[in-house]
Amino acid sequence: MKESLMEIIRCPMDKQELELEPIQESDDEVLEGRLVCTECGEEYPIEEGIPNLLPPDMRDDPPA
Repeated sequence: MKESLMEIIRCPMDKQELELEPIQESDDEVLEGRLVCTECGEEYPIEEGIPNLLPPDMRDDPPA
């Protein structure tokens, strides 16, 4: 995920800003990490450079 996307993406639950918490980065791209809503605190994972902005009840649980 390009860090420049932070200017336009918002929490799908309440349309508030998201805070980026990178785990693995390469240049200006976040490969692994999470986005956290500044208002409701909901977390959205970033995996393989792709943010999953589905609401929590619509996400698949990771395999056990």
